[in-house]
Amino acid sequence: MTATAATNDAAVALNGVDVAFRLADGGVFRAVSNATLNVADGEFVSIVGPTGCGKSTLLNIAAGLLAPAAGSVDIFGSRLDDLNRQAGYLFQADALFPWKTALENVAIGLEIVGVPQAEARGRARDWLGKVGLGAFGDRYPHMLSGGQRKRVGLAQVLIRDPKILLMDEPFGPLDAQTRQIMGNLLLELWSADRKAVLFVTHDLEEAIALSDRVVIMSAGPASRIIGDWRVTLSRPRDIADIKLSPEFHDLHRDIWHMLKEEVVKGYAQAEGR
Repeated sequence: MTATAATNDAAVALNGVDVAFRLADGGVFRAVSNATLNVADGEFVSIVGPTGCGKSTLLNIAAGLLAPAAGSVDIFGSRLDDLNRQAGYLFQADALFPWKTALENVAIGLEIVGVPQAEARGRARDWLGKVGLGAFGDRYPHMLSGGQRKRVGLAQVLIRDPKILLMDEPFGPLDAQTRQIMGNLLLELWSADRKAVLFVTHDLEEAIALSDRVVIMSAGPASRIIGDWRVTLSRPRDIADIKLSPEFHDLHRDIWHMLKEEVVKGYAQAEGR
């Protein structure tokens, strides 16, 4: 296990971040406490932890969608005080316009920043090809499978070439086989230019198979980062193959030993025990 402090040259640096929310009765709920985390340029970092521990909250802080109650966020060494315009955000729920085709959904990210429609749609066709949907550009979202919609969403984010990818359980709704296919596609696309990735998942196996580091959060409230594990498995990786390796199982056992206790605490709190 390796603890990593924030550095000024990190793509994302959370520096002693607290997150608090005002409750209806006037009280304050402290969701995250003193979170310090650094994601280097080109590094793939996953966050795992019990349900409700603040994983997605940290993504929203890194995206500039939430302001920390204490601490700060730096993006490539500059203080983040507004939206993080160097990041692309892929949510768990589909963010596709149902009245637009797959091609139009991918192209719109360029069109809204002034790229001429013909150029935007040409680049969108290229990206649909990269995610294996070259023949599906004229399909509307309701005509696509869950996995195909996730491919469109991935192309929609990547076409704008963000320097940072923020991913909030993007493959969570998919079946196990499709998740594995999407994981391999993500690794293939990521390996082409090695963007910084901050990836939230409940699936420890997925986190290990994809990542350079796996960060563990404690059960809330006032959830903390309690573990930071380096994944030394060789790249390139095929998710199905890497899960069979003894090194994968050793790492999974060690991380789960820490994570299991927090998951049990989280369930106990949810049940009021």
